[in-house]
Amino acid sequence: MTINDLKQYEVLDEHNIPDVASMGYVLRHKKSGARIAVLSNNDENKVFYIGFRTTPDDETGVPHIIEHTTLCGSEKFPVKDPFIELAKGSLNTFLNAMTYPDKTMYPIGSCNDQDFKNLMDVYMDAVFNPNITKYKEIFKQEGWHFELESKDAPITINGVVYNEMKGAYSSADEVLSNQIYRSLFPDNTYSKDSGGNPVHIPELTYEKYLDFYHKYYHPSNSYIYLYGDMDIVERLKWLDEEYLSKYDYMEVDSQIKPQKAFDKVKYVESEYSIASDDPEENKTYLSYNRVVADSLDQMLYQAFDVLDYALVSAPGAPVKKALIEAGIGEDVYGSYDAGILQPVFSIVAKNANISDAEKFNEIITDTLKEIVKNGINKEALLAGININEFKFREADFGQFPKGLLFGLNCMDSWLFDDMKPFIHLECLDTFAKLRDKINTGYFEELIQKYLLDNTHGSEVVVKPARNKNAQEEQKLADKLKAYKDSLSDEEIQKLIDDTISLRKYQEEPSLDEDLRKLPMLKRSDLKREALGFSNIKENLSDVTLVRHEIESNGIDYITLMFDVNDMDPDDLGYFGFFNSVFGYVNTKEYSYIDLSNAINIYTGGINSGVSLYTDVSDKDALIFKYEIKIKVLEKNLSKALFLTDEMINNSDYSDIKRLTEIVSRVKARLQVNLSSAGHYVAAMRSMSSFSRNALYRDKIKGVGFYRSICEIEKQLKNEPQAVVDKLKSISDKIFARNRLLVSFTGNKTSYGNAKAELNKFILKLNENSPVGAIKEVKKNIKTEAFMDASQIQYVARTGNFVEKGFNYSGALRILREILSYDYLWINVRVKGGAYGCMASFLRSGESYFVSYRDPKLRETNEIYNRIPEYVRNFSSDDHDMTKYIIGTFSAIDTPLNPEAKGERSMTAYLEGITFEQIQRERDEILNASPEDIRALAPLIESILEFESICVIGNENTIKDEADMFENIEKLYI
Repeated sequence: MTINDLKQYEVLDEHNIPDVASMGYVLRHKKSGARIAVLSNNDENKVFYIGFRTTPDDETGVPHIIEHTTLCGSEKFPVKDPFIELAKGSLNTFLNAMTYPDKTMYPIGSCNDQDFKNLMDVYMDAVFNPNITKYKEIFKQEGWHFELESKDAPITINGVVYNEMKGAYSSADEVLSNQIYRSLFPDNTYSKDSGGNPVHIPELTYEKYLDFYHKYYHPSNSYIYLYGDMDIVERLKWLDEEYLSKYDYMEVDSQIKPQKAFDKVKYVESEYSIASDDPEENKTYLSYNRVVADSLDQMLYQAFDVLDYALVSAPGAPVKKALIEAGIGEDVYGSYDAGILQPVFSIVAKNANISDAEKFNEIITDTLKEIVKNGINKEALLAGININEFKFREADFGQFPKGLLFGLNCMDSWLFDDMKPFIHLECLDTFAKLRDKINTGYFEELIQKYLLDNTHGSEVVVKPARNKNAQEEQKLADKLKAYKDSLSDEEIQKLIDDTISLRKYQEEPSLDEDLRKLPMLKRSDLKREALGFSNIKENLSDVTLVRHEIESNGIDYITLMFDVNDMDPDDLGYFGFFNSVFGYVNTKEYSYIDLSNAINIYTGGINSGVSLYTDVSDKDALIFKYEIKIKVLEKNLSKALFLTDEMINNSDYSDIKRLTEIVSRVKARLQVNLSSAGHYVAAMRSMSSFSRNALYRDKIKGVGFYRSICEIEKQLKNEPQAVVDKLKSISDKIFARNRLLVSFTGNKTSYGNAKAELNKFILKLNENSPVGAIKEVKKNIKTEAFMDASQIQYVARTGNFVEKGFNYSGALRILREILSYDYLWINVRVKGGAYGCMASFLRSGESYFVSYRDPKLRETNEIYNRIPEYVRNFSSDDHDMTKYIIGTFSAIDTPLNPEAKGERSMTAYLEGITFEQIQRERDEILNASPEDIRALAPLIESILEFESICVIGNENTIKDEADMFENIEKLYI
């Protein structure tokens, strides 16, 4: 039987899509009207999603809350949190749900056929038969609710989405993004934040929430996507029989009306919060925004990505360069959002001043006019096209299945035209056409039409306001106090009873008989043998090369690893800055602008970074590398190595103006990263109180690095030559043959072809650089807190069990799953209201427990303190133990692309990890029992004995808990 034989479906289109090596089908389910898109191919990493067009008309976050709550139990699977049960016990390669401005999506991925079918069933039942109509507690837990502990306590508001969005609205970037869309689309759904504004989330009633669900969550408003190597006919028959056939077509009014263009560009001002004593100078965001046609234009979809690179995002791009040279903003960047009906192109200057707003716009328009008149840099256009095409062809999306990203691309057009899910995947011809248009004036015409003459735009300014969040919190507290004062004793008691009732609901486990209804694999379904390593050691001109014989589709992946073990700890901040400078300054043959273009024309990227590895046989050993990673088509290897040689041997570090631009950009981006990834930053900082590895990471990437960047910024003003000399000395120190180790990923033939070029490159390096001894370091303080203007916290608690005499075992991988998806999930997220929480245990012994966008602080630390008790009393029958083991294997057996396989093998080589070791750990996981988990309680106690904690978050909350910390500082100085 073929797809065309299925009488339940109408096949609207079928054709080959060679660009993604797939056969594409567009179908409509006749009875229900459900839309289906299929990409059939030989990829074992199968992907499914069901999505709905969801168009809010307010900012209560109703689509976001529904996204959370539909995954809290359903008719067929009535457990409280099937999402987490699946995370614990499936071999998924992706499992999540996402809320967008105009749609809500529920994607899953798996390489295992039965697991894939199980996940589809749970997700389909979740969206069409959720428990949200039976239990109001689900809405309260995930959305919002009043909390009142006692008659004398204050009323507060809690809820997972509520706290997630408090964290989001603590970010100036998030505030700016929301204001841009409000300004450009005042008359349609894009003016409303579908995630929810924390000020308005408590306005959402349970009734309105259910009304929204019933309106939009119907097959007639659905988009179902299947990708990969599967029996498509069987899956379509199953979808019809189990779900779609139960529904008749229903007219759903979810169409998005295009925003009528403005007669003139709008000017909008808004505010974001900074800490009470933060300076307001150089803290304003300026933005220039234009609406660009519609997302169904295949050429514009790609062309404006290229223009973003050529005009703004590339190093030295003309608009960025003009603004930076005029002293407007410490960082300038562009963005192009083509995932909505009318795409938006933006140019943003971060850390500017409101007094520069008019000049900001003048410089942009003057620069664009000059580009239209004199022509855009053709090399920049070619580079932008090539880098986008390379990424598309390589289809390397890290940990995410490529089928998922292809599916998300489909929604950029499918949401607006039922017949066009695949147009943005059929793009190789588009790239060719764009190349042909480079010399025709096409791109200049786009600039004139959409960026200069276009009045459908806005100039949005977001300026700092001291203590804005704290004032809003106080305003809310006053409002809640007034509300409580207005209540009768009976009404107050009801709030207390409701709080107790919700806690009881949260604490009460799902019935075992319900848990057994969730489909699950067996241990016998798991691969018993670990994935091996491919490390073949060779010698090139006295340099060790380790090659990884892996088929890589004609791409060479090369990593040049320079030993920097002897780097002076006092120089690590400069070393981190050097990494930000390397490849972004002029060289003998290239300006930094031309260098960037050449890299993107001839390669898939030449990127540098600092890596630390841990020798499993010697916890005190330091494996510290400066790495240059090259990905390049075999035919362009010679050019890639020439460019790398130019960067290594001919970089000019003496341009003070350029260094000042870079340090400003690094500082600005660090300020975003320190908050947005606060859980990892806090964990790294906390571990730096006892770990050299973590201390180095903090000094190169974390809070310590931010402090160093601030000092380097001052030094560039006062002693610029000292900075130049330091950068030059670092370059001279690290780039030498005696420090080099090479990693090569590709097949045997590609290595044979590359060998001579690599040898030639190696011989151009300085032969020798003296290697000194590793210096002692001073560790950071054990208990620290860093205050910012956010409304939430990131709470990290860390330690090292190896230093206390314990050994790593596979059982720790299972415990990580148990804690992250059971104990911490229930206590920190479900009951505490944090958006996220997790645990990690490394072979080195370094371990952490962290929370993400957490309204609590001391309470979360107390939850960490009770982990040993939980582990000591852990109990599980064989069914549940198998579930945890399967979930653990999901993380271990994630499919890897060729580059990742090579990196995994190289890491094993550096750290001394053998196949026998990972096979032993795998066997320990497969054969683990509850006794093995309980035996880890003393190990957990040893971690907590370090009493090392770091918190990043709300300044008032941290001040209230000051007795927990030896040191409290502002995060930003």
